[in-house]
Amino acid sequence: MSKSILITGGAGFIGSHVVQLFVEKYPDYTIVNLDALTYAGNLENLKAVEGTSNYIFEKADIQDESALKAIFAKHAITDVIHLAAESHVDRSITDPLAFVKTNVFGTVNLLNAAKEFWKDKLSDHLFYHVSTDEVYGSLHDGGFFLEDTPYDPQSPYSASKASSDHFVRAYANTYKMKTVISNCSNNYGPNHFPEKLIPLCIHNIKTNKPLPVYGRGENVRDWLFVKDHARAIDTVFHKGKEGETYNIGGFNEWKNIDIVKLLCSKMDEKLGREAGTSEKLITYVKDRAGHDLRYAIDATKIQQELGWEPSLQFEEGIEITIDWYLNNQDWLDHVTSGAYQKYYSEHYGD
Repeated sequence: MSKSILITGGAGFIGSHVVQLFVEKYPDYTIVNLDALTYAGNLENLKAVEGTSNYIFEKADIQDESALKAIFAKHAITDVIHLAAESHVDRSITDPLAFVKTNVFGTVNLLNAAKEFWKDKLSDHLFYHVSTDEVYGSLHDGGFFLEDTPYDPQSPYSASKASSDHFVRAYANTYKMKTVISNCSNNYGPNHFPEKLIPLCIHNIKTNKPLPVYGRGENVRDWLFVKDHARAIDTVFHKGKEGETYNIGGFNEWKNIDIVKLLCSKMDEKLGREAGTSEKLITYVKDRAGHDLRYAIDATKIQQELGWEPSLQFEEGIEITIDWYLNNQDWLDHVTSGAYQKYYSEHYGD
């Protein structure tokens, strides 16, 4: 069956990988990429599918109700994969309201546009909401996040994403909208905006800038290669059960400081530097307010019920990631100019 799928946030890090996968894998689908092209949205991420007959880009903000209605009508949207979001915790601490506007108000706008356009045939169309493991809070005593783990968001970012999750479930319950939600762990890989840990470290090591590490770097995260997340989204979209939640993770926990030291070691090798050179760039900075200690996803459900699992071990994925950044300096130059430099200075110093 031919579909016209609206993918929001499709010029961002994860979204661009999802768009490319769907455009290339499903030539009978029309893929409509909606992105506001804010600081993290970059059409350079989608050069591989530019000009493809089943790909369409629409510059719009999910806060714009009239624009959403027009796009649904113009492209006869049959399904939604919703990734558009403000996503960086530090930014949410500085400006919480921006996260409420995009992640909560924007999501409700999108739900309303879908509900109105699909009207009495809501059961024929899927609204897939992509969320985060951060809605569950922090793990202090071992264990893993399960799909039924109670929500306990600890930052304005995670609170806004938790709220959007609740709205999606409320629309499913109240209006009988066909929905599915996935909550994913930290992603890494090509095209990642370099305010996040891994691309920031790669960039700073190459340019001999300090490597800012919050606190003592003891915070633990589960890491998943972004292309594996895109594969998981494809799997959930096509095989996921209506009304269900699926946790997506890499079975791959690392302390932040260990990630940084691994990157230092790998980069020393690739740049021909003496072993230990890059570790001297590590700079411990004041810990983030309300910094969650540990996130860890149990992805057994999606593995057993839908047959998805990560394709890459972390050591393979990090090699691919480093090589991509080293071979795409033009991309990095473009995204590390202007507003990003101002933001970087405000948070980490020059």
